[in-house]
Amino acid sequence: MMNQQLKRFFKATTLALLISSSVSVFAATSDEVVAVVGDSAILRSDLDQLSSDLTRQLQAQKLPIPSPQELQQQALSKIILNQAQLELVKRYNIQPSDSEVDAAVLDYANKQGVQTLSDFQNRLDAQFPGAYQAIRQRISQQLAINILRQQQIMSRIHISDQDVTNFLKTPQGQAAIGSQAHLLHLRISGVNGTSPETLTKVANEVKSALTLSNDIPEISRRFTKDGITVEGADMGDRSLADIPAELAARAAAIQTGQTSELIPAQDGIHILKLLDRKASDKKVMIEQYHVRHILIQPSEVLTPEQAKQKIDIIYKRLKAGENFATLASTFSNDPGSAADGGDLGWVTPGTMVPQFEDEMKTTPKGEISQPFQSQFGWHILQVLDTRQQDMTQEYQRRLARQYLGEQQFDTELDGWLRELRANTYVQIKDPSLDRKKSSAIAQTP
Repeated sequence: MMNQQLKRFFKATTLALLISSSVSVFAATSDEVVAVVGDSAILRSDLDQLSSDLTRQLQAQKLPIPSPQELQQQALSKIILNQAQLELVKRYNIQPSDSEVDAAVLDYANKQGVQTLSDFQNRLDAQFPGAYQAIRQRISQQLAINILRQQQIMSRIHISDQDVTNFLKTPQGQAAIGSQAHLLHLRISGVNGTSPETLTKVANEVKSALTLSNDIPEISRRFTKDGITVEGADMGDRSLADIPAELAARAAAIQTGQTSELIPAQDGIHILKLLDRKASDKKVMIEQYHVRHILIQPSEVLTPEQAKQKIDIIYKRLKAGENFATLASTFSNDPGSAADGGDLGWVTPGTMVPQFEDEMKTTPKGEISQPFQSQFGWHILQVLDTRQQDMTQEYQRRLARQYLGEQQFDTELDGWLRELRANTYVQIKDPSLDRKKSSAIAQTP
């Protein structure tokens, strides 16, 4: 039975090992099929190479090495899952662009100490002819798998505004956005023999006093008697990540000026009062753009060429001095803004498609951009004004949504991979590599 550390290792080990095993297959003089996944065969050389790479990584991390049989079973599981995803990539015709592959290969080469693609190719092909192309193909496959995962998993992720609000109230949420809280803390404890009822009665009295006053020393003196000790302090501004989770959870749940409910613990009863909360000392100031635009979309009755001709004519009319709002109301295919003369209001970077955002940022205030194309059609835009806007709260919510999305992505990915494995045709030729069969053989008397 593998321990949890080994399970995490095998779960995390993916791209680097699958890529590194590409080179050594050129050295294999003989081979055999150890498993079939869909329409593809898995070769003994692939399995042996990945098993060797897994062993080296386990040794480097000083982790226990499983038996050779278990190690090969783990390696085969990883290859099967990788191949099952590649079968879907092929079915959906997913292909990363050449520039994306070049960038990923160069990044991989840099990590090997090589600075250019040509040097990397020469180095690999000097070892084994065709090795560079094999590496490039493996990296392209992994990029395609990443695209596949994004397509399949993102549709499963649903984060509501209420989810974000609730998360921001949790210690994890506060810590994720760097929140700090100014807290008063009191602890009520009793000597041996003090009944829980007595301790709770005094704690409620302390809570009432703390609600009305911030004088920790005075409250402590007043209620410390008859075997009951009340002690505490002004904790100042503290990150919620730096205080015990139970206290952080209560602090995150109360509003400024409020006192928490009683917090029972092994060392007594705790009470908190929140004096102030701030997400960060630094505000997030974002430059916003007041923009209007005209959109011409190709359609069944307007070819892409005709759409380009139409936007060019509108551009000439604008340069000749015609009114932007009038032309937008008359010709723009954007139903959300045409009625307002193309006015989009104040636009925050990151909310528009890249082509639109690039033009928005580079067009001088008051000027009209040249026609440019996006996935929606042909645009002309005008930047009416710019301003610096405090987007701290929006930024925090965006960070929280991103944090929740990443958590959900990992969870949904695990579930999707299990479903994919269960629904994939797999034939394991070697019984020793089949966990079910090898387990049954081991249990046979």
